[in-house]
Amino acid sequence: QGPLVESGGGAVQAGGSLRLSCAASACTFSSSTLAWFRQVPGKEREFVAAISRSGVSVTYADSVKGRCTISRDNANNTLYLQMNNLKPEDTAVYYCAAKFRGGVDPYGYDYWGQGTQVTVSS
Repeated sequence: QGPLVESGGGAVQAGGSLRLSCAASACTFSSSTLAWFRQVPGKEREFVAAISRSGVSVTYADSVKGRCTISRDNANNTLYLQMNNLKPEDTAVYYCAAKFRGGVDPYGYDYWGQGTQVTVSS
């Protein structure tokens, strides 16, 4: 296993909800900015959300703002993405990512998980 392991993906109908989790090693988690990205085959990886080390600062892509919530449990080294009111266009492989430098933004992530599939049917 790598330093980041996602889980919680699945198949849901439009309007449904999913909560993704990302388990990290303690050394990766405690000092890193964390984020979620997603990718559809044939397209570039897309930023979804990011959260600061403390969890106080968050950033969302416009496409998910108001529907998704990123959070982290620093005591249990776990990152979450709560996704509500899912749409078919949310269908993608979702990845968590970590970096040790830089801001709460889409750039410069050093570590990636293996991804978890989310499929939303209409």
